[in-house]
Amino acid sequence: MRRHLHFWLIAIGVCGLVVLPGTAAKIQDGENLVCPSCESCTSVLVGKTASVDGSTMTSHSCDSTSDRTWMNIVPNQKHKPGEMAKVYYEPKLSKKPDDPERIETGEIPQVPETYAYLNAAYPIMNEHQLAIGETTFGGKRDLVSDKGIIDCPELYRLVLERAKTAREAIRIADELTRQYGYNDAGEAFTFSDTNEAWIFEILGPGKGNKGAVWAAVRIPDDHVFVSANAPRIRKLNLTDKDHYLASENVFSLAEQLGYWSAKSGEPFEFCTVYGSRNSMGSRRREWRALSRIAPSLRLDPNAEHYPLSVKAEKTLSVKDVLDIFRDTYQDTPFDMIRSLNKIGRDGKVTKNPIANPFMSADYLDAFNITSERTIACKRATYLQVTQSRGWLPNAVGGVVWLGYDNPMTTPHTPFYIGMTQMPASYMVDGRAKFRRDCAWWAYRQVSQLTTLRWQDMVKDVQKVWEPIETKAFADQATFEKEAVRLLQQDPQKGRAFLTKYSHDIANGAVDAYWKLGEDLWSKYTNYFH
Repeated sequence: MRRHLHFWLIAIGVCGLVVLPGTAAKIQDGENLVCPSCESCTSVLVGKTASVDGSTMTSHSCDSTSDRTWMNIVPNQKHKPGEMAKVYYEPKLSKKPDDPERIETGEIPQVPETYAYLNAAYPIMNEHQLAIGETTFGGKRDLVSDKGIIDCPELYRLVLERAKTAREAIRIADELTRQYGYNDAGEAFTFSDTNEAWIFEILGPGKGNKGAVWAAVRIPDDHVFVSANAPRIRKLNLTDKDHYLASENVFSLAEQLGYWSAKSGEPFEFCTVYGSRNSMGSRRREWRALSRIAPSLRLDPNAEHYPLSVKAEKTLSVKDVLDIFRDTYQDTPFDMIRSLNKIGRDGKVTKNPIANPFMSADYLDAFNITSERTIACKRATYLQVTQSRGWLPNAVGGVVWLGYDNPMTTPHTPFYIGMTQMPASYMVDGRAKFRRDCAWWAYRQVSQLTTLRWQDMVKDVQKVWEPIETKAFADQATFEKEAVRLLQQDPQKGRAFLTKYSHDIANGAVDAYWKLGEDLWSKYTNYFH
């Protein structure tokens, strides 16, 4: 058994970071940060009265070049007394038992029952409607431990297998990392269950130490929180255990490592003691998303800090959250294509047809445009938006709206947590090489084609994705009413109904996108010369 293994993988590969022995010299110092400028994921967390229907929502735009595109449903399992659970590190986040790069880092006692969950590059939601979103913020380099066995994706998995609520997930994460050690860089988890929404930020305890340091804050029910690869938690009121939780070493570790001293009289702020708020690519995304949710606050786009969460000035639907993830700073000074205009023969000023918010570095250099890390991301592997709804049976109440690749060019379709398996084309790992049987490629092909003549082609793409989403939203209530009836009548038939419905919408969208790719080639071929 190989224990205490640590690996370094910069965020260009996945959203998480882990350290490999002997590579410390390769880590950019920044401000002694593991990841001085992590800009790989975004998460929006919505309290139950901030949503239109009373659901809590969390989300995760997995904006990485992760090798993993496949997803599956991991079933509920019963375990025998004394059974042990193996813990792994997987560079490609494959979760495949036969992956040669899947390395065992240790084992922990198994629990009597592990819950079913929807598994992706990062697990998403379990059968009790507990959902997780994620962004990496790195934190200070000195905090990376060489003693633990649990990294970020494995901690995700373990809490979804063992917890029913966000509070329970935090408690279990604390117990596991205290006993077996956290070996990853700084991570922000956005937990939502049927009642509460929590932000949980965790880092290692430093070289030579086993454990973790973490803080968690409950988001008010009528508020919305945004994480964008920078730590957000500032002050902690640990006398208010209904809204604030933290590891028992949250203050003592900072003093031990010389990050902060109680005697100094300076206030303790978790985010700046253990990390940094210097990444403008992170802060700009926070500003934009929070400004869309509470525009009357007139937040400063260059501020170092923003309110941890904001009261939603209008309740949010899944569509509203998706609109945030499709934002490219349009109609702001940070819109990268605001100056790319042309004058037509009729004298009218229009956008240059090739102007798009996802231009490569070569195009940005040619047009002398300063790059901005927008919320919408061309390198996304997938985007999830979850709904947890306690007034419905878990199998129906928990739904994950999923879309592959760039959210601006992709429809997001519902996958109910009570379904028995993912569609076949979603279970194919295809990022490294084009595969016609891989759903991800249907969307990837279209999103990449669209960048060639964005202003025209994105309109054709929208004509395909928008009706798919609109119909799914419109049909949701009617479908769920019938699904509840069938589940009460016969749980097996009800789950089959959920599975078929989710598959039919997803497969129909994939088919439409393979055709769309062909149509775009046919229509625009004469422009590509």
